[in-house]
Amino acid sequence: MFALVDCNNFYVSCERVFQPQFKKKPVVVLSNNDGCVISRSDEAKALGIAMGVPEFKIRNEIMEHQIAVFSSNYALYGDLSKRVMDVLADFTPDIENYSIDEAFLNFKNTNTTNFEACGLQMKQRVQKWVGLPVCIGFAETKALSKVANKIAKKFQDRTGGVYVIDTDEKRIKALKWTKIGDVWGIGYQLVKKMKAFGIVTAYDFTKPHNVDFIIRTMGVIGKRLRAELLGQSVLELEHQPEAKKNITITRTFEKPITSLNELKERVSTFASVAAEKLRLQKSCCNAIVLYLRKDQYKAGNERYNFTKYESIPFATQSSITLSTTAVKMVEKLFEAGQTYTKAGIIISEIIPQDQKQFNLFVEENPKHEKLMKVMDDIRMKTGERKIRLGNQDLQRTWKMKQNFLSKKYTTDITELLEVKC
Repeated sequence: MFALVDCNNFYVSCERVFQPQFKKKPVVVLSNNDGCVISRSDEAKALGIAMGVPEFKIRNEIMEHQIAVFSSNYALYGDLSKRVMDVLADFTPDIENYSIDEAFLNFKNTNTTNFEACGLQMKQRVQKWVGLPVCIGFAETKALSKVANKIAKKFQDRTGGVYVIDTDEKRIKALKWTKIGDVWGIGYQLVKKMKAFGIVTAYDFTKPHNVDFIIRTMGVIGKRLRAELLGQSVLELEHQPEAKKNITITRTFEKPITSLNELKERVSTFASVAAEKLRLQKSCCNAIVLYLRKDQYKAGNERYNFTKYESIPFATQSSITLSTTAVKMVEKLFEAGQTYTKAGIIISEIIPQDQKQFNLFVEENPKHEKLMKVMDDIRMKTGERKIRLGNQDLQRTWKMKQNFLSKKYTTDITELLEVKC
Protein backbone atom coordinates (compact mmCIF):
# COMPACT_ATOMS: atom_id res chain seq x y z
CA MET A 1 0.00 0.00 0.00
CA PHE A 2 1.24 3.46 -0.95
CA ALA A 3 0.44 6.74 0.78
CA LEU A 4 0.73 10.29 -0.52
CA VAL A 5 1.13 12.90 2.20
CA ASP A 6 0.51 16.47 1.04
CA CYS A 7 0.81 19.59 3.21
CA ASN A 8 -2.19 21.88 2.86
CA ASN A 9 -1.46 25.33 1.38
CA PHE A 10 2.14 24.68 2.40
CA TYR A 11 3.78 28.13 2.22
CA VAL A 12 0.80 29.80 3.89
CA SER A 13 0.70 27.11 6.58
CA CYS A 14 4.42 27.63 7.30
CA GLU A 15 3.82 31.33 7.88
CA ARG A 16 0.92 30.56 10.22
CA VAL A 17 2.99 28.20 12.40
CA PHE A 18 4.80 31.15 13.99
CA GLN A 19 2.09 33.75 13.43
CA PRO A 20 -1.13 32.05 14.55
CA GLN A 21 -3.00 35.36 14.49
CA PHE A 22 -3.41 34.76 10.74
CA LYS A 23 -5.28 31.47 11.13
CA LYS A 24 -8.74 31.58 9.55
CA LYS A 25 -7.81 34.85 7.86
CA PRO A 26 -7.02 35.35 4.15
CA VAL A 27 -3.27 34.94 3.49
CA VAL A 28 -1.20 34.83 0.29
CA VAL A 29 2.49 34.19 -0.36
CA LEU A 30 4.24 35.85 -3.30
CA SER A 31 6.90 34.57 -5.68
CA ASN A 32 10.42 35.98 -6.09
CA ASN A 33 10.55 39.78 -6.18
CA ASP A 34 7.04 39.82 -4.74
CA GLY A 35 5.68 39.12 -8.20
CA CYS A 36 2.78 36.64 -8.30
CA VAL A 37 0.65 34.71 -5.83
CA ILE A 38 2.05 31.19 -5.41
CA SER A 39 0.21 30.04 -2.28
CA ARG A 40 -3.23 30.92 -0.92
CA SER A 41 -5.15 30.12 2.23
CA ASP A 42 -8.64 28.67 1.85
CA GLU A 43 -10.01 32.06 2.92
CA ALA A 44 -8.10 33.81 0.12
CA LYS A 45 -9.36 31.24 -2.39
CA ALA A 46 -12.92 31.94 -1.24
CA LEU A 47 -12.38 35.63 -2.06
CA GLY A 48 -11.54 34.69 -5.65
CA ILE A 49 -7.77 35.28 -5.45
CA ALA A 50 -6.37 33.27 -8.36
CA MET A 51 -3.13 31.30 -8.34
CA GLY A 52 -0.41 33.12 -10.30
CA VAL A 53 -2.12 36.50 -10.35
CA PRO A 54 0.38 39.43 -10.16
CA GLU A 55 0.37 41.22 -6.81
CA PHE A 56 -0.23 44.65 -8.31
CA LYS A 57 -3.51 43.46 -9.85
CA ILE A 58 -5.04 42.52 -6.50
CA ARG A 59 -3.89 45.47 -4.35
CA ASN A 60 -7.44 46.76 -4.05
CA GLU A 61 -8.66 43.35 -2.87
CA ILE A 62 -5.75 43.14 -0.42
CA MET A 63 -6.73 46.45 1.13
CA GLU A 64 -10.48 45.78 1.06
CA HIS A 65 -10.35 42.32 2.63
CA GLN A 66 -7.23 42.91 4.75
CA ILE A 67 -5.40 40.01 3.15
CA ALA A 68 -2.08 39.21 4.85
CA VAL A 69 0.77 39.17 2.30
CA PHE A 70 4.15 37.44 2.68
CA SER A 71 7.27 37.28 0.53
CA SER A 72 8.66 33.79 -0.13
CA ASN A 73 10.75 32.62 2.82
CA TYR A 74 12.40 29.53 1.36
CA ALA A 75 14.79 29.04 4.29
CA LEU A 76 11.80 28.60 6.61
CA TYR A 77 9.82 26.46 4.16
CA GLY A 78 12.77 24.15 3.46
CA ASP A 79 13.44 23.57 7.16
CA LEU A 80 9.81 22.83 8.02
CA SER A 81 9.61 20.49 5.02
CA LYS A 82 12.57 18.51 6.36
CA ARG A 83 10.89 18.27 9.77
CA VAL A 84 7.72 16.88 8.18
CA MET A 85 9.72 14.26 6.26
CA ASP A 86 11.53 13.25 9.46
CA VAL A 87 8.20 12.66 11.21
CA LEU A 88 6.87 10.58 8.30
CA ALA A 89 10.03 8.44 8.30
CA ASP A 90 9.00 7.13 11.75
CA PHE A 91 6.09 5.28 10.11
CA THR A 92 8.07 3.63 7.30
CA PRO A 93 11.67 4.01 6.13
CA ASP A 94 10.56 3.54 2.52
CA ILE A 95 9.84 7.17 1.63
CA GLU A 96 10.21 9.38 -1.45
CA ASN A 97 10.45 13.14 -0.94
CA TYR A 98 8.44 13.99 -4.04
CA SER A 99 8.49 17.77 -3.56
CA ILE A 100 8.90 20.35 -0.80
CA ASP A 101 5.36 19.65 0.44
CA GLU A 102 4.66 16.08 -0.76
CA ALA A 103 5.97 12.62 0.01
CA PHE A 104 5.16 9.09 -1.12
CA LEU A 105 5.38 6.31 1.47
CA ASN A 106 5.41 2.56 0.83
CA PHE A 107 4.00 0.36 3.61
CA LYS A 108 4.78 -2.91 1.83
CA ASN A 109 7.32 -4.13 4.41
CA THR A 110 5.48 -2.91 7.51
CA ASN A 111 2.96 -4.56 9.82
CA THR A 112 0.35 -1.84 9.22
CA THR A 113 -3.12 -3.20 8.44
CA ASN A 114 -5.46 -0.36 9.47
CA PHE A 115 -4.37 2.36 7.08
CA GLU A 116 -7.07 4.85 8.02
CA ALA A 117 -5.97 4.76 11.66
CA CYS A 118 -2.33 5.01 10.56
CA GLY A 119 -3.15 8.01 8.39
CA LEU A 120 -4.95 9.78 11.22
CA GLN A 121 -2.01 9.13 13.51
CA MET A 122 0.43 10.56 10.92
CA LYS A 123 -1.77 13.59 10.41
CA GLN A 124 -2.06 14.26 14.14
CA ARG A 125 1.65 13.80 14.76
CA VAL A 126 2.73 16.17 11.95
CA GLN A 127 0.22 18.74 13.25
CA LYS A 128 1.44 18.39 16.83
CA TRP A 129 5.18 18.14 16.23
CA VAL A 130 5.60 20.54 13.29
CA GLY A 131 2.37 22.55 13.31
CA LEU A 132 1.41 21.89 9.69
CA PRO A 133 -1.92 20.46 8.44
CA VAL A 134 -1.64 17.55 5.99
CA CYS A 135 -3.98 15.31 4.00
CA ILE A 136 -3.18 11.67 3.24
CA GLY A 137 -4.36 9.32 0.52
CA PHE A 138 -3.77 5.54 0.57
CA ALA A 139 -4.02 3.19 -2.41
CA GLU A 140 -2.34 0.20 -4.06
CA THR A 141 -0.40 2.42 -6.52
CA LYS A 142 1.26 5.83 -6.55
CA ALA A 143 -1.15 7.26 -9.13
CA LEU A 144 -4.20 6.07 -7.17
CA SER A 145 -2.78 7.46 -3.92
CA LYS A 146 -2.71 10.85 -5.67
CA VAL A 147 -6.41 10.43 -6.45
CA ALA A 148 -7.12 9.34 -2.86
CA ASN A 149 -5.26 12.36 -1.52
CA LYS A 150 -7.34 14.71 -3.65
CA ILE A 151 -10.52 13.16 -2.24
CA ALA A 152 -9.17 13.43 1.32
CA LYS A 153 -8.42 17.12 0.77
CA LYS A 154 -11.67 17.94 -1.07
CA PHE A 155 -13.95 16.33 1.52
CA GLN A 156 -12.06 16.90 4.78
CA ASP A 157 -15.25 17.24 6.80
CA ARG A 158 -16.19 13.68 5.84
CA THR A 159 -12.77 12.01 5.53
CA GLY A 160 -10.93 13.74 8.36
CA GLY A 161 -8.15 14.42 5.90
CA VAL A 162 -7.44 10.71 5.28
CA TYR A 163 -8.92 8.53 2.53
CA VAL A 164 -8.14 4.91 1.65
CA ILE A 165 -8.86 3.31 -1.74
CA ASP A 166 -8.75 -0.35 -0.75
CA THR A 167 -11.50 -1.91 -2.86
CA ASP A 168 -12.27 -2.02 -6.56
CA GLU A 169 -15.60 -0.34 -5.88
CA LYS A 170 -13.86 2.63 -4.25
CA ARG A 171 -11.31 2.77 -7.07
CA ILE A 172 -13.93 2.94 -9.82
CA LYS A 173 -16.00 5.51 -7.92
CA ALA A 174 -12.91 7.67 -7.36
CA LEU A 175 -11.85 7.48 -11.02
CA LYS A 176 -15.32 8.45 -12.22
CA TRP A 177 -15.20 11.48 -9.91
CA THR A 178 -11.69 12.56 -10.97
CA LYS A 179 -11.46 14.89 -13.97
CA ILE A 180 -8.83 13.97 -16.54
CA GLY A 181 -7.00 17.25 -15.87
CA ASP A 182 -6.54 16.20 -12.24
CA VAL A 183 -4.80 12.94 -13.10
CA TRP A 184 -1.12 12.81 -12.16
CA GLY A 185 1.00 13.47 -15.25
CA ILE A 186 -1.78 14.86 -17.48
CA GLY A 187 -0.87 18.46 -18.35
CA TYR A 188 -2.85 21.24 -20.01
CA GLN A 189 -1.94 20.30 -23.60
CA LEU A 190 -2.74 16.62 -23.02
CA VAL A 191 -6.09 17.53 -21.45
CA LYS A 192 -7.20 19.17 -24.70
CA LYS A 193 -6.24 16.07 -26.71
CA MET A 194 -7.93 13.73 -24.23
CA LYS A 195 -11.17 15.69 -24.18
CA ALA A 196 -11.20 15.90 -27.98
CA PHE A 197 -11.04 12.09 -28.03
CA GLY A 198 -13.83 11.77 -25.48
CA ILE A 199 -11.69 11.08 -22.41
CA VAL A 200 -13.17 13.35 -19.75
CA THR A 201 -12.52 11.47 -16.50
CA ALA A 202 -9.82 9.21 -15.10
CA TYR A 203 -12.23 6.30 -15.54
CA ASP A 204 -12.48 7.05 -19.28
CA PHE A 205 -8.68 6.91 -19.37
CA THR A 206 -8.74 3.28 -18.20
CA LYS A 207 -11.31 2.01 -20.73
CA PRO A 208 -9.91 -0.68 -23.09
CA HIS A 209 -10.97 1.04 -26.33
CA ASN A 210 -8.80 4.08 -25.46
CA VAL A 211 -5.55 2.11 -25.08
CA ASP A 212 -4.26 2.65 -28.62
CA PHE A 213 -4.92 6.40 -28.46
CA ILE A 214 -3.19 6.68 -25.08
CA ILE A 215 -0.09 4.81 -26.26
CA ARG A 216 -0.03 6.82 -29.48
CA THR A 217 -0.31 10.10 -27.56
CA MET A 218 1.73 9.42 -24.42
CA GLY A 219 3.83 6.37 -25.25
CA VAL A 220 5.05 4.10 -22.48
CA ILE A 221 4.31 6.78 -19.85
CA GLY A 222 0.61 6.64 -20.72
CA LYS A 223 0.66 2.84 -20.65
CA ARG A 224 2.18 2.86 -17.16
CA LEU A 225 -0.22 5.50 -15.91
CA ARG A 226 -3.22 3.51 -17.14
CA ALA A 227 -1.91 0.39 -15.39
CA GLU A 228 -1.49 2.38 -12.16
CA LEU A 229 -5.07 3.67 -12.35
CA LEU A 230 -6.25 0.08 -12.86
CA GLY A 231 -4.54 -0.84 -9.58
CA GLN A 232 -1.41 -2.46 -11.04
CA SER A 233 1.66 -1.02 -9.33
CA VAL A 234 4.40 -0.33 -11.89
CA LEU A 235 5.97 2.82 -10.43
CA GLU A 236 8.35 2.33 -7.53
CA LEU A 237 9.53 4.97 -5.09
CA GLU A 238 12.45 7.08 -6.26
CA HIS A 239 14.72 7.39 -3.24
CA GLN A 240 17.48 9.23 -5.06
CA PRO A 241 16.45 11.97 -7.51
CA GLU A 242 17.93 11.57 -10.97
CA ALA A 243 20.88 13.81 -11.75
CA LYS A 244 19.74 16.86 -13.68
CA LYS A 245 20.78 17.14 -17.31
CA ASN A 246 20.71 20.93 -17.11
CA ILE A 247 20.96 23.24 -14.13
CA THR A 248 19.39 26.68 -14.45
CA ILE A 249 19.71 29.67 -12.14
CA THR A 250 17.78 32.77 -13.24
CA ARG A 251 16.49 35.80 -11.37
CA THR A 252 14.75 39.07 -12.12
CA PHE A 253 16.78 41.84 -10.51
CA GLU A 254 15.62 43.76 -7.45
CA LYS A 255 16.03 46.91 -9.56
CA PRO A 256 17.16 47.47 -13.17
CA ILE A 257 20.93 47.30 -13.72
CA THR A 258 22.90 49.61 -16.00
CA SER A 259 26.40 49.02 -14.61
CA LEU A 260 28.68 46.33 -16.07
CA ASN A 261 30.22 45.60 -12.65
CA GLU A 262 26.81 45.07 -11.04
CA LEU A 263 25.79 42.75 -13.84
CA LYS A 264 29.04 40.79 -13.56
CA GLU A 265 28.50 40.37 -9.82
CA ARG A 266 24.99 38.95 -10.32
CA VAL A 267 26.09 36.57 -13.06
CA SER A 268 29.10 35.43 -11.03
CA THR A 269 26.80 34.63 -8.10
CA PHE A 270 24.41 32.68 -10.32
CA ALA A 271 27.30 30.68 -11.79
CA SER A 272 28.64 29.89 -8.30
CA VAL A 273 25.25 28.66 -7.08
CA ALA A 274 24.88 26.52 -10.22
CA ALA A 275 28.31 25.02 -9.49
CA GLU A 276 27.19 24.19 -5.93
CA LYS A 277 24.19 22.30 -7.30
CA LEU A 278 26.49 20.53 -9.76
CA ARG A 279 28.78 19.34 -6.97
CA LEU A 280 25.81 18.32 -4.84
CA GLN A 281 24.71 15.80 -7.48
CA LYS A 282 28.36 14.74 -8.03
CA SER A 283 28.52 15.92 -11.63
CA CYS A 284 30.67 18.02 -13.95
CA CYS A 285 29.73 20.11 -16.96
CA ASN A 286 31.32 20.95 -20.29
CA ALA A 287 29.26 23.98 -21.33
CA ILE A 288 27.61 27.11 -19.98
CA VAL A 289 24.90 29.37 -21.38
CA LEU A 290 24.42 33.00 -20.35
CA TYR A 291 21.00 34.63 -20.58
CA LEU A 292 20.44 38.41 -20.37
CA ARG A 293 17.22 40.38 -20.68
CA LYS A 294 17.04 44.10 -21.33
CA ASP A 295 14.16 46.26 -20.16
CA GLN A 296 11.61 45.23 -22.77
CA TYR A 297 9.62 48.44 -22.40
CA LYS A 298 12.63 50.62 -23.12
CA ALA A 299 13.76 48.32 -25.93
CA GLY A 300 10.59 49.02 -27.90
CA ASN A 301 10.55 46.88 -31.02
CA GLU A 302 14.21 45.92 -30.66
CA ARG A 303 15.41 42.56 -29.43
CA TYR A 304 15.63 42.35 -25.62
CA ASN A 305 16.49 38.68 -24.90
CA PHE A 306 20.10 37.57 -25.45
CA THR A 307 21.90 34.25 -24.96
CA LYS A 308 25.48 33.15 -25.43
CA TYR A 309 26.89 29.60 -25.38
CA GLU A 310 30.41 28.78 -24.32
CA SER A 311 32.07 25.37 -24.42
CA ILE A 312 34.57 24.55 -21.66
CA PRO A 313 37.62 22.52 -22.81
CA PHE A 314 37.53 20.30 -19.71
CA ALA A 315 34.79 18.93 -17.47
CA THR A 316 34.43 21.12 -14.39
CA GLN A 317 32.40 21.66 -11.24
CA SER A 318 34.47 24.59 -9.99
CA SER A 319 32.72 27.83 -9.02
CA ILE A 320 35.88 29.70 -10.03
CA THR A 321 35.98 28.27 -13.54
CA LEU A 322 32.26 28.70 -14.20
CA SER A 323 32.19 32.20 -12.72
CA THR A 324 35.23 33.32 -14.71
CA THR A 325 33.73 31.96 -17.93
CA ALA A 326 30.35 33.58 -17.24
CA VAL A 327 31.90 36.98 -16.47
CA LYS A 328 33.84 36.94 -19.75
CA MET A 329 30.58 36.18 -21.57
CA VAL A 330 28.90 39.15 -19.87
CA GLU A 331 31.68 41.44 -21.04
CA LYS A 332 31.03 40.36 -24.62
CA LEU A 333 27.24 40.77 -24.47
CA PHE A 334 26.99 43.92 -22.36
CA GLU A 335 25.96 47.13 -24.10
CA ALA A 336 26.74 50.42 -22.37
CA GLY A 337 23.73 52.64 -21.81
CA GLN A 338 21.29 49.72 -21.81
CA THR A 339 19.11 48.65 -18.87
CA TYR A 340 19.02 44.99 -17.82
CA THR A 341 16.23 43.46 -15.74
CA LYS A 342 17.05 39.74 -15.62
CA ALA A 343 19.96 37.34 -16.05
CA GLY A 344 20.51 33.63 -15.84
CA ILE A 345 23.03 30.83 -16.09
CA ILE A 346 22.38 27.41 -17.63
CA ILE A 347 25.04 24.73 -17.29
CA SER A 348 24.72 21.81 -19.67
CA GLU A 349 26.53 18.81 -21.15
CA ILE A 350 26.53 17.37 -17.64
CA ILE A 351 28.31 14.10 -16.86
CA PRO A 352 28.93 12.15 -13.62
CA GLN A 353 32.13 13.31 -11.94
CA ASP A 354 33.54 9.77 -11.97
CA GLN A 355 33.30 9.76 -15.79
CA LYS A 356 35.38 12.89 -16.22
CA GLN A 357 37.98 12.61 -18.99
CA PHE A 358 41.21 14.56 -18.71
CA ASN A 359 42.46 16.83 -21.48
CA LEU A 360 46.05 16.30 -22.58
CA PHE A 361 46.70 19.95 -23.46
CA VAL A 362 44.60 22.03 -21.06
CA GLU A 363 43.37 21.20 -17.59
CA GLU A 364 41.83 22.91 -14.59
CA ASN A 365 43.96 24.00 -11.64
CA PRO A 366 43.96 20.97 -9.27
CA LYS A 367 43.71 23.32 -6.27
CA HIS A 368 40.12 24.14 -7.24
CA GLU A 369 38.84 20.74 -6.11
CA LYS A 370 40.18 21.11 -2.55
CA LEU A 371 38.98 24.71 -2.31
CA MET A 372 35.47 23.80 -3.47
CA LYS A 373 35.31 21.01 -0.87
CA VAL A 374 36.23 23.45 1.90
CA MET A 375 33.62 25.96 0.70
CA ASP A 376 30.93 23.26 0.53
CA ASP A 377 31.80 21.85 3.97
CA ILE A 378 31.54 25.28 5.59
CA ARG A 379 28.26 26.02 3.82
CA MET A 380 26.76 22.68 4.88
CA LYS A 381 27.93 23.18 8.46
CA THR A 382 26.79 26.78 8.92
CA GLY A 383 23.92 26.89 6.43
CA GLU A 384 25.39 30.07 4.95
CA ARG A 385 27.83 31.00 2.19
CA LYS A 386 30.58 32.28 4.46
CA ILE A 387 33.25 32.01 1.76
CA ARG A 388 32.58 33.61 -1.62
CA LEU A 389 34.48 34.62 -4.71
CA GLY A 390 36.07 38.06 -4.67
CA ASN A 391 33.70 39.49 -7.30
CA GLN A 392 30.55 38.51 -5.34
CA ASP A 393 28.55 40.57 -2.88
CA LEU A 394 29.68 39.34 0.52
CA GLN A 395 26.37 40.14 2.24
CA ARG A 396 23.58 38.94 -0.04
CA THR A 397 23.21 36.02 -2.44
CA TRP A 398 19.74 36.74 -3.79
CA LYS A 399 19.04 40.41 -4.37
CA MET A 400 15.28 40.43 -4.63
CA LYS A 401 12.42 42.64 -3.58
CA GLN A 402 11.04 41.04 -0.41
CA ASN A 403 8.96 43.72 1.25
CA PHE A 404 6.81 41.24 3.18
CA LEU A 405 9.49 38.78 4.34
CA SER A 406 8.92 37.02 7.67
CA LYS A 407 11.70 35.93 9.99
CA LYS A 408 13.78 32.77 9.58
CA TYR A 409 12.37 31.41 12.82
CA THR A 410 14.11 28.02 12.67
CA THR A 411 17.31 28.63 10.69
CA ASP A 412 18.77 31.90 12.01
CA ILE A 413 19.64 32.16 15.70
CA THR A 414 19.21 35.96 15.59
CA GLU A 415 15.60 35.56 14.43
CA LEU A 416 14.33 32.95 16.89
CA LEU A 417 10.81 33.39 18.19
CA GLU A 418 10.69 35.59 21.28
CA VAL A 419 8.30 34.75 24.11
CA LYS A 420 7.44 37.62 26.46
CA CYS A 421 6.52 36.52 29.96
